[in-house]
Amino acid sequence: MSITSSGFFTSTFVATLGASQIGLDLDDDDMFKVALFTDSVVPDFDAVAASAAYGAGVWASNEVSGTGYTAGGAVLGTAALTGASGVLKFDAADSSWTSSTITGAKGALIYADGLTGKNAVVLVNLGSGYSTSNGTLAITWNASGIFTVTLNS
Repeated sequence: MSITSSGFFTSTFVATLGASQIGLDLDDDDMFKVALFTDSVVPDFDAVAASAAYGAGVWASNEVSGTGYTAGGAVLGTAALTGASGVLKFDAADSSWTSSTITGAKGALIYADGLTGKNAVVLVNLGSGYSTSNGTLAITWNASGIFTVTLNS
């Protein structure tokens, strides 16, 4: 199995909304990073918190590497959580790695770098393995946001 879908990490949201109430601020520009992974990673969206984090569990290997890419990924700028008509939307500025040589980026892991545990929030399936050769790998997030959650209909 490989990256076949996008998904939320259950333990991160349970910890945010449950008794432990970790300080996941979806409206904090300094909280998030986006790291790129190859199709060799096997996502486990139901992993325990210690394994659903950047640098742990399945996320301890298979991160892309190369010129212009720093391990840990890039800061996810202008993160914002908004809501209207019963729908929450998480969005941020588009992400890019300029003058990069990257091979096989298939998944974009958005994680809370601002938290000690570096909790994984969402994995975005890029659909294909993307590569660059001294070029720019750019992720243009959907106009509807990186993710939306419908609270009521």
